[in-house]
Amino acid sequence: MFKETFQRYLTMIEQTLAQLPWDKDSLNESMYYSLIGGGKRIRPVLALASAEAVGGNPEAVLQAAAAIELIHTYSLIHDDLPAMDNDDYRRGRLSNHKVFGEAQAILAGDALLTYAFEILANLELGQPERELRVIREVAVAAGKDGMVGGQVADVAGEGKALSLNEIEEIHKAKTGAILTVSARLGGILSGGTEEQIKALTDYAQALGLAFQIKDDILDIVGDSETLGKPAGSDIRQGKSTYVSLLGLDGAGHQLHAQILKAQAAIKPLGERASFLNELAFYIEERKH
Repeated sequence: MFKETFQRYLTMIEQTLAQLPWDKDSLNESMYYSLIGGGKRIRPVLALASAEAVGGNPEAVLQAAAAIELIHTYSLIHDDLPAMDNDDYRRGRLSNHKVFGEAQAILAGDALLTYAFEILANLELGQPERELRVIREVAVAAGKDGMVGGQVADVAGEGKALSLNEIEEIHKAKTGAILTVSARLGGILSGGTEEQIKALTDYAQALGLAFQIKDDILDIVGDSETLGKPAGSDIRQGKSTYVSLLGLDGAGHQLHAQILKAQAAIKPLGERASFLNELAFYIEERKH
């Protein structure tokens, strides 16, 4: 059932992304190249599943979920730039800047970010208060107090021996903020109660840390072909990770603890959250 539901969500998301208006010029080509280049689509899937978990219709939040994926894709394009992680491959293909040049890659990322907010501003679900709340929350999650702030802290921490608490604070922002707002927007736009939205928030925050811990583990034990990007990049950049601090076994225990925490958070949502429960297992067991 989990695989079938996951595939249903993926099909809805891929169709929505492909059907967005795309002009036929070099900028749109660059944006589309990275957006439709594969990927796990965890963030939009989380938005759709969260909508259903509070009794909503996932189709009603599709546009907002697509906007989240645009923001995520922009962050990946910029992550890969020489001034950041300097990675030549992403999702099994050449990184955007290796195909279109560094300047075009920067601009494609900028355009994806602003396009996302254009989509969010045009939701027209007949719930202006909910829609405005989502726009505000996505802006915070993507900005200086969220993903971008986490990126800054991550870059500043290169070559330094960070504590476990410092690593967690970086990734609550860098990885966790967008994951968390993905779950929250599904709940908010679907009319979830504040208690339900809080359950989704706690779930997604734990899932975000689990996702990052798994990334750190895969950076050591994974291979570049399966990952779709160079393995071992954290070591080359001198980053402190869960693995460098706790070892593989310790990181594995920390990963499982966060998975259990996520699953405990959504127990009040009952059977409607069964997909989210299984999604946590998927994050723990993923190979890329």
